[in-house]
Amino acid sequence: MTSNQIFANARLILPDDVIRGSLIVRDGAIVDMDQGSSIPKGAIDCQDQFLAPGLIELHTDNLERHMQPRPKVDWPHKAAIVAHDRELAGTGITTVFDAIRAGSIISENSKRRFGKYARSMADEILEMRDAGVLKISHHIHLRAEICSETLEEELNEFGPADKIGIVSLMDHTPGQRQFRDLQKFEDYVCGKNGLSRDGFGDYVEFLYGLQEQFGAKHEAAAVAAANRYGATLASHDDTTALQVDHSRDRGVSIAEFPTTLEAADACYAAGIATIMGAPNLVRGGSHSGNVAAGDLAQRNRLDILSSDYVPAALLQGALRLATIWDDMPAGIATVTRNPAKSVGLSDRGSLEIGNRADLILFGKIEDTPILSAVWSQGKRVA
Repeated sequence: MTSNQIFANARLILPDDVIRGSLIVRDGAIVDMDQGSSIPKGAIDCQDQFLAPGLIELHTDNLERHMQPRPKVDWPHKAAIVAHDRELAGTGITTVFDAIRAGSIISENSKRRFGKYARSMADEILEMRDAGVLKISHHIHLRAEICSETLEEELNEFGPADKIGIVSLMDHTPGQRQFRDLQKFEDYVCGKNGLSRDGFGDYVEFLYGLQEQFGAKHEAAAVAAANRYGATLASHDDTTALQVDHSRDRGVSIAEFPTTLEAADACYAAGIATIMGAPNLVRGGSHSGNVAAGDLAQRNRLDILSSDYVPAALLQGALRLATIWDDMPAGIATVTRNPAKSVGLSDRGSLEIGNRADLILFGKIEDTPILSAVWSQGKRVA
C-alpha cells in the first residue's frame, strides 16, 4: 500500500480562507484535509508556514533567456530546458506554459533575422517531458508573430496531438501596441540586439511592409490554428478598446499585458481575463512606460499574474496583491486558481481533495516570500 504524506501545522491557503490545519497526500493527489495544529508521528511539520498550491505560469520568456544567454549565443537546447525547469521549480512554479516563438524573419534583405525553431524546440521539450526528466509540468505556448514571414507554415507543423495549451497573437509592428513610441522601439532593438541606428529606418520600413503583406493573413491563420489545436487564444499588448473588441470577436479569452487602462477596462467589460507582469507590480510600474499593474489591481482589473522575465517575481507579486486587497486567498489565486481556470486545467490550482499535490511551503517578511520547499504531485522538487 502507498503510504500517506502528511503536511501538518500549516497555514493552508484555501480558495476563500486561510486556516491552521493539515493536508494528506497519497499517490500524488490531495486526499484529505483537517483543521488543527497537531503533528502526527511521521508528518512534515510545516512550522506554521503557509502551504499553498504550486504556482502556474502562463507566459514566461525565461526559456529564451537560457537558450540565448548572450546575443548571438545559441546554448544547447536540452541543457537550456533543464536549467529553465530547475529554476522555475526553485521559485515555486510547478506548471509552466513555455512560450516559444512561431513566425520568423529569414530573408536576406532584413536588417535583423530570426530563424525558425518552434517545432524543434517543442519536440525537445515534449521528449524530455515524456522521458520524465523534468521536475515540473510543462506545456506549450506558441507566440504567433504576426509581423513575420513564415508564421503560417510554422503553425502548420503543429496539430491536435501536440496539445498546444495557448496561442497568443503577437503583433510587434512598430508604431502601435507596446511600441507606440518609435524612439523606445529604436532603443530596444538597437540596444538589446545590436542593430545599427543608421539602419533603423530601413528596418522599420521593412516591418511595415511585412505587416501590409502578411498581417491579416497571419492573424487569421493563428486564430484558425488555435481552434484546430484546441488551444486557448490570447491577445498581447492591447492598447485601445477597439483592439480589445477585435480580440473578443476572434475568440480571445486572455489578454496578456494590456498597455493602457482603456484596454484593461475594455477587457473587463468583454469578460476577457487580464494578465499583468509580476515584475511590473513588484517594481511599482512598467519598465516600458505602460500602465502600472498596481493601478489595475486597485481597480479590480487584474486577474492573473505572469512572471514574464523574472521567475521569482510570481510569488512575490501574489503577496503584493494580497496586501493591496487585504486578501491572501485572492492574491494567491492570481498565480494558481485563476490561471488554471483560464486554460482549462481542472486538476490543479487550489487545495482541494482530488487535485494534484502541487504544493509550495513558504513564510514571508512583509511582502517578500521565503520559500522553504516545493512539491510536484507529492514529489519534492525544490
